[in-house]
Amino acid sequence: LYVFGVRQPIPTFPLPLRPGDEEPWVDLNGLLHGLYDRAGYDLRVNYTGEPEPPLDEPDAAWADALLREQGLRP
Repeated sequence: LYVFGVRQPIPTFPLPLRPGDEEPWVDLNGLLHGLYDRAGYDLRVNYTGEPEPPLDEPDAAWADALLREQGLRP
């Protein structure tokens, strides 16, 4: 298990294979960012509302500032 918060990148992790095989490292954060960019989610998701479940106050303030900076919130 890997613990991370909303402001942190998703950790890279080794993918166990058969004994003796080298474990490749999976960059899940990079994969998700690539999918988000290619799928155009910034054009499909309404970012003006609050997320469900709600974020705690420091994370909500961070997310609001980030979305405003990206032009996704007025």
